[in-house]
Amino acid sequence: MKIHPSLAQEEAPFVTDAEAKQLFDQIMALYPDPQPTLHAEDPFQILVAVMLSAQTTDVAVNAVTPKLFAAYPTPADMAAAPVEAIAAIISRLGLYRTKAAHLKALSDILVKEYAGKVPNKAADLVRLPGVGKKTATVVLSDAFNIPGVAVDTHVSRIVKGLGLVPQNATPVQVQARLEALMPPSSEWIKLHRSLIRFGREYLRARDPQVPAGTQWAFLETHYLPLGGKS
Repeated sequence: MKIHPSLAQEEAPFVTDAEAKQLFDQIMALYPDPQPTLHAEDPFQILVAVMLSAQTTDVAVNAVTPKLFAAYPTPADMAAAPVEAIAAIISRLGLYRTKAAHLKALSDILVKEYAGKVPNKAADLVRLPGVGKKTATVVLSDAFNIPGVAVDTHVSRIVKGLGLVPQNATPVQVQARLEALMPPSSEWIKLHRSLIRFGREYLRARDPQVPAGTQWAFLETHYLPLGGKS
Protein backbone atom coordinates (compact mmCIF):
# COMPACT_ATOMS: atom_id res chain seq x y z
CA MET A 1 0.00 0.00 0.00
CA LYS A 2 1.33 3.42 -0.87
CA ILE A 3 1.26 6.19 1.70
CA HIS A 4 -0.82 9.08 0.46
CA PRO A 5 -0.31 12.76 1.42
CA SER A 6 -1.31 13.88 4.89
CA LEU A 7 -5.00 14.55 5.38
CA ALA A 8 -6.58 16.57 8.18
CA GLN A 9 -8.77 14.46 10.46
CA GLU A 10 -11.68 16.88 10.19
CA GLU A 11 -11.59 16.97 6.39
CA ALA A 12 -10.81 13.46 5.21
CA PRO A 13 -10.04 9.96 6.49
CA PHE A 14 -6.51 8.84 7.32
CA VAL A 15 -6.85 6.12 4.68
CA THR A 16 -8.62 5.97 1.37
CA ASP A 17 -11.38 3.45 0.77
CA ALA A 18 -9.05 1.48 -1.50
CA GLU A 19 -6.36 1.34 1.20
CA ALA A 20 -8.90 0.32 3.83
CA LYS A 21 -10.21 -2.49 1.61
CA GLN A 22 -6.67 -3.77 1.03
CA LEU A 23 -5.92 -3.65 4.74
CA PHE A 24 -9.12 -5.50 5.61
CA ASP A 25 -8.33 -8.14 2.98
CA GLN A 26 -4.91 -8.60 4.64
CA ILE A 27 -6.52 -8.97 8.04
CA MET A 28 -9.01 -11.54 6.74
CA ALA A 29 -6.16 -13.45 5.08
CA LEU A 30 -4.43 -13.55 8.47
CA TYR A 31 -7.43 -15.45 9.87
CA PRO A 32 -8.59 -17.84 7.11
CA ASP A 33 -11.40 -19.42 9.10
CA PRO A 34 -12.29 -17.31 12.16
CA GLN A 35 -14.92 -18.95 14.33
CA PRO A 36 -17.24 -17.53 16.99
CA THR A 37 -15.59 -17.45 20.40
CA LEU A 38 -18.80 -17.91 22.36
CA HIS A 39 -19.78 -21.54 22.93
CA ALA A 40 -23.34 -22.15 21.76
CA GLU A 41 -25.08 -24.85 19.75
CA ASP A 42 -28.43 -23.48 18.59
CA PRO A 43 -30.06 -20.09 17.87
CA PHE A 44 -31.43 -19.72 21.40
CA GLN A 45 -28.07 -20.46 22.99
CA ILE A 46 -26.38 -18.07 20.57
CA LEU A 47 -28.87 -15.32 21.44
CA VAL A 48 -28.39 -15.87 25.17
CA ALA A 49 -24.58 -16.02 24.99
CA VAL A 50 -24.26 -12.92 22.83
CA MET A 51 -26.62 -10.93 25.05
CA LEU A 52 -24.64 -11.99 28.13
CA SER A 53 -21.35 -10.92 26.52
CA ALA A 54 -22.17 -7.22 26.73
CA GLN A 55 -19.49 -5.54 28.88
CA THR A 56 -18.19 -9.01 29.75
CA THR A 57 -15.45 -11.18 28.27
CA ASP A 58 -16.34 -14.19 26.16
CA VAL A 59 -14.24 -16.34 28.51
CA ALA A 60 -16.44 -15.34 31.44
CA VAL A 61 -19.62 -16.02 29.46
CA ASN A 62 -18.36 -19.46 28.38
CA ALA A 63 -17.72 -20.29 32.03
CA VAL A 64 -21.37 -19.82 33.05
CA THR A 65 -23.38 -20.87 30.00
CA PRO A 66 -22.96 -24.68 30.31
CA LYS A 67 -24.79 -24.65 33.64
CA LEU A 68 -27.30 -22.08 32.36
CA PHE A 69 -28.09 -24.07 29.22
CA ALA A 70 -28.35 -27.31 31.16
CA ALA A 71 -30.86 -25.77 33.55
CA TYR A 72 -32.86 -23.89 30.92
CA PRO A 73 -32.33 -25.42 27.46
CA THR A 74 -35.35 -23.80 25.80
CA PRO A 75 -37.09 -20.42 25.85
CA ALA A 76 -40.03 -22.06 27.67
CA ASP A 77 -37.72 -23.31 30.40
CA MET A 78 -36.06 -19.92 30.78
CA ALA A 79 -39.39 -18.07 30.79
CA ALA A 80 -40.68 -20.28 33.60
CA ALA A 81 -37.58 -19.89 35.75
CA PRO A 82 -37.44 -17.46 38.70
CA VAL A 83 -35.29 -14.51 37.73
CA GLU A 84 -33.34 -15.00 40.97
CA ALA A 85 -32.37 -18.52 39.88
CA ILE A 86 -31.10 -17.26 36.53
CA ALA A 87 -29.18 -14.47 38.26
CA ALA A 88 -27.52 -16.92 40.63
CA ILE A 89 -26.07 -18.90 37.72
CA ILE A 90 -24.68 -15.83 35.92
CA SER A 91 -23.69 -13.86 39.02
CA ARG A 92 -20.01 -13.65 38.02
CA LEU A 93 -20.92 -11.56 34.96
CA GLY A 94 -21.21 -7.80 34.86
CA LEU A 95 -24.76 -6.45 35.16
CA TYR A 96 -25.94 -9.96 35.95
CA ARG A 97 -29.21 -8.91 37.62
CA THR A 98 -30.27 -6.84 34.62
CA LYS A 99 -29.19 -9.59 32.24
CA ALA A 100 -31.14 -12.21 34.19
CA ALA A 101 -34.28 -10.08 33.95
CA HIS A 102 -33.70 -9.63 30.22
CA LEU A 103 -33.23 -13.36 29.70
CA LYS A 104 -36.50 -14.20 31.40
CA ALA A 105 -38.37 -11.43 29.57
CA LEU A 106 -37.01 -12.20 26.10
CA SER A 107 -37.69 -15.92 26.62
CA ASP A 108 -41.27 -15.12 27.50
CA ILE A 109 -41.63 -13.08 24.29
CA LEU A 110 -40.11 -15.87 22.22
CA VAL A 111 -42.64 -18.32 23.65
CA LYS A 112 -45.67 -16.08 23.30
CA GLU A 113 -44.92 -14.33 20.00
CA TYR A 114 -42.50 -16.58 18.08
CA ALA A 115 -43.59 -20.11 19.00
CA GLY A 116 -40.45 -20.58 21.06
CA LYS A 117 -38.16 -19.87 18.11
CA VAL A 118 -35.51 -17.17 17.69
CA PRO A 119 -36.57 -14.88 14.82
CA ASN A 120 -34.23 -14.43 11.88
CA LYS A 121 -34.97 -10.76 11.21
CA ALA A 122 -33.13 -7.85 12.82
CA ALA A 123 -36.33 -5.87 13.34
CA ASP A 124 -37.74 -8.70 15.46
CA LEU A 125 -34.54 -9.33 17.38
CA VAL A 126 -34.02 -5.72 18.50
CA ARG A 127 -37.50 -5.79 20.02
CA LEU A 128 -36.28 -8.30 22.57
CA PRO A 129 -35.12 -6.99 25.96
CA GLY A 130 -31.34 -6.57 26.11
CA VAL A 131 -30.88 -7.02 22.36
CA GLY A 132 -29.38 -4.15 20.39
CA LYS A 133 -28.10 -3.79 16.86
CA LYS A 134 -24.75 -5.48 17.55
CA THR A 135 -26.31 -8.47 19.30
CA ALA A 136 -28.88 -8.85 16.54
CA THR A 137 -26.19 -8.78 13.84
CA VAL A 138 -24.12 -11.45 15.61
CA VAL A 139 -27.16 -13.67 16.13
CA LEU A 140 -28.15 -13.36 12.47
CA SER A 141 -24.64 -14.21 11.28
CA ASP A 142 -23.82 -16.98 13.77
CA ALA A 143 -27.25 -18.61 13.98
CA PHE A 144 -28.59 -18.08 10.46
CA ASN A 145 -25.51 -17.23 8.34
CA ILE A 146 -27.08 -13.91 7.36
CA PRO A 147 -24.22 -11.51 6.48
CA GLY A 148 -23.57 -8.46 8.61
CA VAL A 149 -20.67 -6.62 10.24
CA ALA A 150 -21.25 -6.58 13.98
CA VAL A 151 -19.44 -3.77 15.77
CA ASP A 152 -17.92 -4.37 19.19
CA THR A 153 -15.26 -2.30 20.97
CA HIS A 154 -12.42 -3.85 18.93
CA VAL A 155 -14.04 -3.20 15.57
CA SER A 156 -15.01 0.33 16.57
CA ARG A 157 -11.50 1.11 17.84
CA ILE A 158 -9.82 -0.07 14.63
CA VAL A 159 -12.20 1.75 12.29
CA LYS A 160 -11.92 4.99 14.28
CA GLY A 161 -8.15 4.63 14.52
CA LEU A 162 -7.99 4.48 10.74
CA GLY A 163 -10.12 7.60 10.49
CA LEU A 164 -12.84 5.88 8.49
CA VAL A 165 -15.48 7.38 10.79
CA PRO A 166 -15.47 10.28 13.26
CA GLN A 167 -14.25 9.51 16.76
CA ASN A 168 -17.77 10.00 18.11
CA ALA A 169 -19.40 7.65 15.59
CA THR A 170 -21.94 5.25 17.02
CA PRO A 171 -21.71 1.47 16.50
CA VAL A 172 -24.59 1.72 14.03
CA GLN A 173 -22.67 4.34 12.04
CA VAL A 174 -19.51 2.22 12.11
CA GLN A 175 -21.46 -0.80 10.86
CA ALA A 176 -23.03 1.23 8.05
CA ARG A 177 -19.60 2.53 6.99
CA LEU A 178 -18.04 -0.93 6.87
CA GLU A 179 -20.96 -2.51 5.05
CA ALA A 180 -20.89 0.30 2.48
CA LEU A 181 -17.13 -0.08 2.07
CA MET A 182 -16.91 -3.85 1.65
CA PRO A 183 -18.89 -5.90 -0.90
CA PRO A 184 -22.12 -7.28 0.57
CA SER A 185 -21.52 -10.99 0.98
CA SER A 186 -20.70 -13.63 3.53
CA GLU A 187 -17.31 -11.89 3.80
CA TRP A 188 -19.02 -9.47 6.16
CA ILE A 189 -19.13 -12.23 8.76
CA LYS A 190 -15.46 -13.06 8.25
CA LEU A 191 -14.54 -9.36 8.40
CA HIS A 192 -16.29 -8.92 11.72
CA ARG A 193 -14.64 -11.97 13.29
CA SER A 194 -11.21 -11.16 11.82
CA LEU A 195 -11.27 -7.56 13.03
CA ILE A 196 -12.13 -8.75 16.55
CA ARG A 197 -9.19 -11.19 16.51
CA PHE A 198 -6.87 -8.52 15.11
CA GLY A 199 -8.01 -6.05 17.75
CA ARG A 200 -7.41 -8.53 20.54
CA GLU A 201 -4.03 -9.72 19.31
CA TYR A 202 -2.50 -6.62 17.73
CA LEU A 203 -4.37 -3.30 17.74
CA ARG A 204 -5.23 -3.49 21.42
CA ALA A 205 -6.56 -0.50 23.32
CA ARG A 206 -3.34 -0.49 25.34
CA ASP A 207 0.03 -1.01 23.71
CA PRO A 208 -1.15 -1.66 20.14
CA GLN A 209 1.28 -3.60 17.98
CA VAL A 210 1.76 -4.31 14.28
CA PRO A 211 2.27 -7.85 12.94
CA ALA A 212 5.68 -8.71 11.57
CA GLY A 213 6.15 -8.05 7.87
CA THR A 214 6.55 -5.04 5.62
CA GLN A 215 2.95 -5.34 4.44
CA TRP A 216 1.83 -4.11 7.87
CA ALA A 217 4.13 -1.05 8.01
CA PHE A 218 1.25 0.99 6.61
CA LEU A 219 -0.39 0.90 10.04
CA GLU A 220 2.57 2.62 11.69
CA THR A 221 1.91 5.78 9.70
CA HIS A 222 -1.85 5.58 9.22
CA TYR A 223 -3.26 4.21 12.48
CA LEU A 224 -3.70 7.09 14.90
CA PRO A 225 -3.00 5.20 18.20
CA LEU A 226 0.35 4.13 16.73
CA GLY A 227 1.36 7.74 16.15
CA GLY A 228 -0.08 7.95 12.67
CA LYS A 229 -1.70 10.99 11.15
CA SER A 230 -2.91 13.59 13.54
